[in-house]
Amino acid sequence: MLIKPGELLAQIDSPEDLKKFPKEKLVQICDELRNFIVDNVSVYGGHFGASLGVVELTVALHYVLNTPEDQLVWDVGHQAYGHKILTGRRDQFHTNRFFGGISGFPKRKESKYDAFGVGHSSTSISAALGMAVASKYKGSGIQNVAVIGDGSMTGGMAFEAMNHAGVSDSNILIILNDNCMAIDPNVGALKDYLTDITTSHTYNKVKDEVWKLLGKFSKFGSSAQEVISKVEGAIKSAILHQSNLFESLNLRYFGPVDGHDVHHLVEVLNDLKDIPGPKILHCVTVKGKGYEPAEKGNQTTWHAPGTFDKVSGEIFKKTPSKPQAPKYQDVFGHTLVELAEQDERIMGITPAMPSGSSLNIMMEAMPDRAFDVGIAEQHAVTFSAGLATQGLKPFCNIYSTFMQRAYDQVVHDVCLQNLPVVLCLDRAGFAGADGPTHHGAYDIAYFRCVPNLVVAAPMNEQELRNMMYSSLSHEGPYSIRYPRGKGVMPEWRTPFEQIPLGQGRIVKEGEEVAILTIGHIGNYAVESCKNLEAEGLNPAHYDMRFVKPLDEELLHEVFGKFKKVITVEDGCLMGGFGSAVLEWMMDHGYQAQVKRLGIPDEIIEHGEQIELQKVCGFDPEGIANAVRSLSEVEKVS
Repeated sequence: MLIKPGELLAQIDSPEDLKKFPKEKLVQICDELRNFIVDNVSVYGGHFGASLGVVELTVALHYVLNTPEDQLVWDVGHQAYGHKILTGRRDQFHTNRFFGGISGFPKRKESKYDAFGVGHSSTSISAALGMAVASKYKGSGIQNVAVIGDGSMTGGMAFEAMNHAGVSDSNILIILNDNCMAIDPNVGALKDYLTDITTSHTYNKVKDEVWKLLGKFSKFGSSAQEVISKVEGAIKSAILHQSNLFESLNLRYFGPVDGHDVHHLVEVLNDLKDIPGPKILHCVTVKGKGYEPAEKGNQTTWHAPGTFDKVSGEIFKKTPSKPQAPKYQDVFGHTLVELAEQDERIMGITPAMPSGSSLNIMMEAMPDRAFDVGIAEQHAVTFSAGLATQGLKPFCNIYSTFMQRAYDQVVHDVCLQNLPVVLCLDRAGFAGADGPTHHGAYDIAYFRCVPNLVVAAPMNEQELRNMMYSSLSHEGPYSIRYPRGKGVMPEWRTPFEQIPLGQGRIVKEGEEVAILTIGHIGNYAVESCKNLEAEGLNPAHYDMRFVKPLDEELLHEVFGKFKKVITVEDGCLMGGFGSAVLEWMMDHGYQAQVKRLGIPDEIIEHGEQIELQKVCGFDPEGIANAVRSLSEVEKVS
């Protein structure tokens, strides 16, 4: 079903079309754009609050800038729906995040208006600065703008980029979209600092009056401008009782300004175009602006609410007819509290994803033992390492895709020192509609090559609980990966049992073909084996549980009995679980026909998890087809 746009929005297929309207029409365009986002997301789902909060800023930017020649970079991308709609994707917007449709994030190959692909936060300033330096080198004179949320600003990479920008003398404008929210409420000293700036009525009143006065003297030349700059800095320092953080990095600071006044934003952006060098514009916005339930409700919920009734604000949730299996993340959250009640060494850490990882359960129950460190994966891992040196047992929960950002810290700060940090990798495998920036495709491959690190994956909720329990008695680093979504056990609160390190299990005895699985994907093999029984095929199934160390006793049994083996993983084939099995087979002199199923060496786009698994051939039917294929080879020979 196509959602009909408003009268003016229907005429806008590009920023050039937007510029044809007089300024007086911009408020109506903003209203129509906001309504179009509400209408679509309420029916089709997607990210919500962030894009509503930057409607006016988005319109103003495309009205003032000469995109796509001017480079506009969004961070993290949750806020870019309005940008997509204004840049030729209005009529495709209903396909947003669906298999075969447009991406939920800016993507270079999708549109010439998407200057930089984003999915991980805190990258925009670095990218825009690179573009600005290139522009200066080539003498092109284009504008380079990074729009970054205050949540993304907590990432260390943003500060590294600002530190460089301040000495680059490049034409970059950083727009800080300050709504006091990432996905969860922001934490840390930066949040408090920004709050001080935005709530200092004295500072804002005096700043406005003095800027108006100083503006009258700008015509007197460079010496007057130097005086103006010094006076301006003194005002900020005296009234806020501290030097301005951004200006201490040599970034000219402007603001805060109302991020919902589109006319004023147009004026400000036009003025800033003529001011050379690195600068930052601080815009104060409201996440979910213009949709009352999102503005006044739980903004974490309204970050990506799913489908909802746009009139009442009721979020649609299906009521299951029978008990359902829990999400793996909730099993983690509740189990961690259960274990922490028994073991005072346990601490919980997450980088800005307490609700997404379910660490919020421990943060509520034990606030002095659970920490949200902001969007700072590197810090989260080394912070955990520091806790471990003092005899504590940190459980550091990071999405698989975001763990990539902390790889150096895992190697150098945890594994080289053999510290007992438990790394819990949520969203391992396909992430679904968030797409390739969020798929947890590589963690098996990049973790299994690191000395001292255990690499484990549970097939169900019971195994997740037991791996968490077993990690407590392990004296070195221990990683546990599990997928996004539900498990398979409605009755999941089972007693804890120790899983011996590196020990797999036999799920099903069989003949001719052996299926070796790692993690939740093993449940697909169970389904496949049941379906194959009707065809007279009887493959064996082994749940390996550990990629490192591998269960060598079990592998000797497998390769001693079977000449046809299938490995299945929801991770990359290059260097993954199947590769580990092949290496072991060769090292021990076995010969067998091995077929590996997993994520191929290519970028897999967004879609439902089962859709993507089917494309890659390791859904239940894909596993069954692999068994049939090997069995046919046997029959022919």
